[in-house]
Amino acid sequence: MNSAFKDSIHLITEHLKGEFALIRTGRATLQLVDSVRVESYGSLMLLNQIGTLSIEDARTIRISPWDNSVVGAIEKGIIKADLGVTTSVSDGGVRIHFPELTGETRERLVKIAKEKHEEARVSLKGERNKAISAIESQKKGNEIGEDEASSAKEVIEKITVDTNKEFDALFAAKKEEILTI
Repeated sequence: MNSAFKDSIHLITEHLKGEFALIRTGRATLQLVDSVRVESYGSLMLLNQIGTLSIEDARTIRISPWDNSVVGAIEKGIIKADLGVTTSVSDGGVRIHFPELTGETRERLVKIAKEKHEEARVSLKGERNKAISAIESQKKGNEIGEDEASSAKEVIEKITVDTNKEFDALFAAKKEEILTI
């Protein structure tokens, strides 16, 4: 039971890190385009499946497709993804330009990060409640004793508190990144 709880916590933590990576900070990162899908050869494909992605400078990503006939589809896919970026087509590839963040945009991004932080905390609380319920069921079924149940609950609570602290630290770091870069 404890390992299932820890696995769930790990998944929630990794999901939160992934969500934070998707929140742009005015700096080009390849994670920002991980979810962009492009219609190519009759199916939707991820950008990294149809070309090479590289960071040219702090605010520009370059996509060099393996087949230049998909350049238009790449540009269309990026525009459709609505990332708040501009694109330009040049010498057989597409450049994605990330604009400077305004104060208003920064505040909106911090708000989005806070929402993701809260979602992770709610998921953590749900997993904690499931784990506590499982312990109670085992106790009622005489599978474990009172002392063992109490000890298991203490472990669950400690993991929950520590994970919440980790979530808070991740949010604080992302907030700092958004406000200063």
